[in-house]
Amino acid sequence: MYDLLSGLKIIEVSSFVASPTVGLYCAQFGAEVVRVDHKAGGLDYDRYMQTREGRSLSWENLNRAKKSVALDLQSGEGRELLVELVRATGQMVTNLPVNSFLAHDKVAEGRPDLISVRIMGWHDGRQAMDFTVNAASGYPLMTGPAEWDPATAPPINQVMPAWDFITGAYCAFALLAGLRHRDATGKGVEMRVPLGDVAIGTMANAGAMAEMLYRGSDRERLGNAIWGAFGRDFISRDGKRFMVAALTAKQWKATVDAFGVSSAVAAIEAELGVDFAASDHHRFVNRERLFDLFQSAASGFDYDALAMRLTKAGATFERYRTMYEAATDPELVANNPLFGPSPANPSGFVYPATRSFANLPSEPVGDPQPAPYLGQHSEEILAERLGLSSGDIARLIDRGVVAASDKDSK
Repeated sequence: MYDLLSGLKIIEVSSFVASPTVGLYCAQFGAEVVRVDHKAGGLDYDRYMQTREGRSLSWENLNRAKKSVALDLQSGEGRELLVELVRATGQMVTNLPVNSFLAHDKVAEGRPDLISVRIMGWHDGRQAMDFTVNAASGYPLMTGPAEWDPATAPPINQVMPAWDFITGAYCAFALLAGLRHRDATGKGVEMRVPLGDVAIGTMANAGAMAEMLYRGSDRERLGNAIWGAFGRDFISRDGKRFMVAALTAKQWKATVDAFGVSSAVAAIEAELGVDFAASDHHRFVNRERLFDLFQSAASGFDYDALAMRLTKAGATFERYRTMYEAATDPELVANNPLFGPSPANPSGFVYPATRSFANLPSEPVGDPQPAPYLGQHSEEILAERLGLSSGDIARLIDRGVVAASDKDSK
């Protein structure tokens, strides 16, 4: 937690992953992010997996360090309160539809310098989710064993919603760009970021689109091998599976030295008339020959002994872990300054929580903050931003337009 964005106030009206990620990243840098939900909770409020008490662990982690306002967003009065909150604040992040009651043009009628970032599905207005845009991107049909028949092999979906998180990070950047634009010109701006464009655009930025068009066909499946370089999973004598990557001459030399295969590699180079240290191309084209050699060498070492050799040589490698193993690995979590002490989570469950991914050596790092209870800050924000009296707020609560904290409801 840092204070670089201290003073920045953001209204977030969102659900699921991409949109809440925008507010999360901004909040971790000190922005005051107010998430506004329907009084019963947004579409993701009860998202799996839940604790025995019914608290969503996904919601809890995507909404750390934010404040929460709960309104009856099915009523005209609740929606108008939200519009007024956005106008009073000046910037919002949402994934509500373009033509919803939070349409930029409608809200900007009372706040012409409004900055809004809206996450969409596809550019033409169709709905989309990470799992569906991933299907369109081509990546699921590039993964899988090399021996699979391209005509009949099934796709392999990625487990992590990568496009959601990339979109969230991009939108946080877009929001700050919009704020800089307003500081320079005094003008507001609407930014629409389609999730599908992030996926297909990232594929293009990676050079994969140009590659497919150039070759006029799809790339072959490579199993766990790295495309265009030397890298794959290997298995040690004691059955530990680990990944090795050598994309530079230095990494290649370190890997060769650690595996103890210098003479064998030199013999293959002499036979083929190539220099593996000088070219990713040669290492990739002859990968199967090299993979067999390195796997044979790996079979002669227990993992711990080989890991020591790889570390000493300066190679790039890592052992495969289950996610539970990763979550309990002291090297990755307990001894990692990314994680701080567990705050008072709404779930009551105690576990490590992340700080900002960016580490600022010159700045003191704060501890992770908890997610709010739904509606925890309704009264505070309505009083502060809209100037409503305690009596006005009490009447709104009594009429069901505003909801207070659900701390004791589960």
